[in-house]
Amino acid sequence: MMTRRIALPLLVLLLSSCGQQMATRDQVRAVGSSTVYPFAKAVAESLARAQTGIKSPIIESTGTGAGMKLFCGGIGPRFPDVENASRRIKKSEFEDCRHNGVKDIIEIQVGLDGVAFAEGRGGPGIALTPQDVYRALARNPYGRPNTARTWKDVNPALPSMPILVYGPPSTSGTRDALRELILVKGCDADPAMAALKQSNAARHDAVCGEVREDGGYVDAGENDNLIVQKIEANPKAIGIFGFSYLEENADRLRGLTMNGVAPSYQTISDFSYPGARPLYIYVKKAHLRAIPGLKAYVTEWSRLWGKDGSLARLGMVVAPDPVLAQSRRIVEEMPALDGAQLK
Repeated sequence: MMTRRIALPLLVLLLSSCGQQMATRDQVRAVGSSTVYPFAKAVAESLARAQTGIKSPIIESTGTGAGMKLFCGGIGPRFPDVENASRRIKKSEFEDCRHNGVKDIIEIQVGLDGVAFAEGRGGPGIALTPQDVYRALARNPYGRPNTARTWKDVNPALPSMPILVYGPPSTSGTRDALRELILVKGCDADPAMAALKQSNAARHDAVCGEVREDGGYVDAGENDNLIVQKIEANPKAIGIFGFSYLEENADRLRGLTMNGVAPSYQTISDFSYPGARPLYIYVKKAHLRAIPGLKAYVTEWSRLWGKDGSLARLGMVVAPDPVLAQSRRIVEEMPALDGAQLK
């Protein structure tokens, strides 16, 4: 009798646990990048119109880094099906996914974007280089505390205007892209810093990639529209966000040149603009059959990302033809990412 009393609660626990595992959602859930968010939202709305039997996917703007944590949390209805990313998944995130049972991840490049620097229409038209941005925004440029208060302190050719830059938080893929594409390049223009990368990679990452926190750089959160409002209201402020937001607000803002190149559809598509970057979605293969509409949602991306597609009209820069062909093949075959080339 004692054995039965112990076994029954165990049986009930196991059955309820199995029931929880078998439960599912009846619509797709995607999290991640604020840059990819408007495009993901448009794909979700297009799918809902085209296939009325499928519930419109839930799209959340959490930032790429925060979204990766949610996405890699595990398999099952409690965890998102899709991660929208404005940079490639990191090796550490890939390993975190695997540790939590998310072992088959599908990586699809959906387009291009650029880390755009912009000012209000009343701004002075400041021209920047990666070195200027690094000296202005790094916590410890070249290993010394940042004492620059104006852009003229950074470069005598720049205006005597206070350094005030509104940008993305540390959880954002745009912040990661700012670090990798602009700050580190500006830092490594100094031969000593390039040498430090070989001799002490951790120290190099800190010196070249950490952003100041004394007011020169203001974390504006994941709402890029808030950055647009801030710099439109203050002609002495600069904003950093995805190119699509600059394109959307071209009547209110002006893009700033980087190394003499203005952010535009053409300069991002040919990568002549230094801040050009690819955009991705990541999909859990284990959820494809379990979550209604997931396969259809991923397929809808491939219908809309071409040169004549609605995503281009929203400001997404279309990826080169070979990239689109590869991405379409991935949508059709759904191969898992092996992670060998990740950093």
